[in-house]
Amino acid sequence: MPSAEAPWAVEFAAFAKSYPTGWTGGRIHALRPLTLQLAAGQVLGLLGPNGSGKSTTLKALAGLIAPTEGTCRIFGQAAGSDAARTLVGYLPEAPQFSPHQTGREFLHYCAGLSSLGGATATRRVDEVLRWSGLGEAAERKVGTYSKGMTQRVGLAQAVLHEPRLVLLDEPAGGLDPEGRLALNRLIRDLAARGTTVVFSSHLLAQAEEVCDRLVLLGRGRLLAEGAPAELLGAERDANPGPSRLEKLYLEKLHAHE
Repeated sequence: MPSAEAPWAVEFAAFAKSYPTGWTGGRIHALRPLTLQLAAGQVLGLLGPNGSGKSTTLKALAGLIAPTEGTCRIFGQAAGSDAARTLVGYLPEAPQFSPHQTGREFLHYCAGLSSLGGATATRRVDEVLRWSGLGEAAERKVGTYSKGMTQRVGLAQAVLHEPRLVLLDEPAGGLDPEGRLALNRLIRDLAARGTTVVFSSHLLAQAEEVCDRLVLLGRGRLLAEGAPAELLGAERDANPGPSRLEKLYLEKLHAHE
């Protein structure tokens, strides 16, 4: 069990986020009170359609939004604090990278933002280019990259400073099957190195293959949470049609209508 010396990698305690709708005094609830924990080195999938609360959860972990209620902590540090920010790497849903820089130039720029310089920056840029499979495209302009290559350079910048927690917002969006398989391998490799990964997706079947834990969200509510085997059982569904995870999600979502 996590302790004061080795806290949870991610801990939400009744975390909620809402926004005022205007002069009426009403509020939009982007995320209703959420309580969950994730151990270091695990992969957590945040699953659900648009508007379910996935991006809000990731932005809370990245320290980009403050809670309306409750708390969010990263390895025992308050999310958004200077101590927590150094522990986090983040790939937003629709990243915008300078099209006129080469992949290598862009990553060197990111290294500077993370206070990496000199030989350390050069070493880490070389390492993440190889790791992400972009070594041969390192001298090409980012503007010439395919969708899959752009996601890879985005993932490379997220891990450049060797964070303990990596956040990925819809990283598989727009990728072809080969790109999704490559992304799965990179995520599992991060976990094998001891890095904690939290990613969001609306591709429910894919998450079953790569995640240690799953969180199903719908309309800002936690619908279900647990290990894939806990939620779905040990046996795989050989029948055509929706996957077991898709069936579970639809069941939980409709139960809250």
